[in-house]
Amino acid sequence: MNLATKRLTLEEYLTYDDGTDKQYELVAGELVEMPSESPLNVQIALFLLAHLLQFVPINCLSNKAEIVVSGARATTRIPDLTVFSVELAAILRDTKRSTILLDMPPPLLVVEVVSPGKANEDRDYRYKRSEYAARGIAEYWIVDPLRAQVTVLTLVDGFYEEQVFGGEAAIASTQFPELNLTVATVLQAAT
Repeated sequence: MNLATKRLTLEEYLTYDDGTDKQYELVAGELVEMPSESPLNVQIALFLLAHLLQFVPINCLSNKAEIVVSGARATTRIPDLTVFSVELAAILRDTKRSTILLDMPPPLLVVEVVSPGKANEDRDYRYKRSEYAARGIAEYWIVDPLRAQVTVLTLVDGFYEEQVFGGEAAIASTQFPELNLTVATVLQAAT
């Protein structure tokens, strides 16, 4: 298959195997290789995962889950951290691939840690924002180490309402109101 010219359907993507361990997202039908995560991004995601374990069972957390989002063409996203409902975790337990399909409940929370670069900022702040809202994901966090801020997007009537937190401000989460973290604490986790 010549991937430079062919757009894949979701079904083709879900069965695609190039014989390597490369990770891909499907964006508007195009196969996009995902670069390796920076150590900073990995540490931030793991820090948040460790803190969320106080409130959700381990089978409701993933740093590798793939989400099919709606759009004119097939698109999947792989957030840095995903929190499932108990119902969604039970559904995924019986699957061969950690892919949240459109007929499954949406995750409760997704977290993206912004990597340096304009394309990464556009993807996390613009494209994923509309994709995750359309998918019905209740809360979306954008952790931005370069701006030293966390943007919490809460789904209200199909659109995200935005709150931006920085410094010693406590991050307010509607999904996890008992979570007691500041932006500084999250960003210092990787140092």
